Amino acid sequence: MESSPGPWISALRHSHDRLRAAAEPLSPDQLEQPSYASEWSIAQVLSHLGSQAEIFGLFLDAGLTGQDPPGREEFEPIWDSWNGKTPQAQASDALRADQATLERFESLDADQRTRLNLKLFGMELDAAGLARMRVSEHAIHAWDVLVALDPAATVAPDAVALLIDTLDQLAARSGKPDGQPRKVRVSTTDPAREFTLETTGEAVTLTPADGEVTPELGLSELGLPAEAFVRLVYGRMDDAHTPHVVTAGVELDELRPLFPGF
Repeated sequence: MESSPGPWISALRHSHDRLRAAAEPLSPDQLEQPSYASEWSIAQVLSHLGSQAEIFGLFLDAGLTGQDPPGREEFEPIWDSWNGKTPQAQASDALRADQATLERFESLDADQRTRLNLKLFGMELDAAGLARMRVSEHAIHAWDVLVALDPAATVAPDAVALLIDTLDQLAARSGKPDGQPRKVRVSTTDPAREFTLETTGEAVTLTPADGEVTPELGLSELGLPAEAFVRLVYGRMDDAHTPHVVTAGVELDELRPLFPGF
């Protein structure tokens, strides 16, 4: 996993610019059309990114000053404020808030990047860890907007190249076991990675393979682009947005429910 904040912040800049280019020209009617996130319109996805931009600003403050991070009592007034905006205000204000928080990440000097430390959601995060959390959220929700406008849209390649090496943590945290034991060798392209996906009645685990994978008798296989695998683990690979995949001994329809997404 990339441990320097630089590539994560760069990916965050690209994701912001990409989202801005798509969202700024949208009409009021387009802002209210459904996003890929089934319960949210495009404006509501942008509102979520805007409110989270404010919250990440608070995380930055806490990480740089050694204070405790804010909790739900600080989050709720922010969410209420954003929920009360019109769709047009949600969109325009979100892009401004996102830009402001992005510029704070970009302005961190070497000393600040070194000393930023935050205990958050059971994790101890440094500058790279906090930027990684924001990229994880931003790149995926940006896709929720972009794919509603262009069915062929994909998650940004620079984000995919970073997020692919964090999927083991996401699978462990959000995977939903279905009680069926299975073991699947997963091979991705662009970038090339090898994983072992295992499910039991208790857990979903995704283990990166170090070096060459030793063939196992009866091991199921899944081969697909890394971008698609990122979306699968983030709960965003339905039939309509599935590229060519290679499977043996396992079907995508049995893997999709393991990853409900957010």
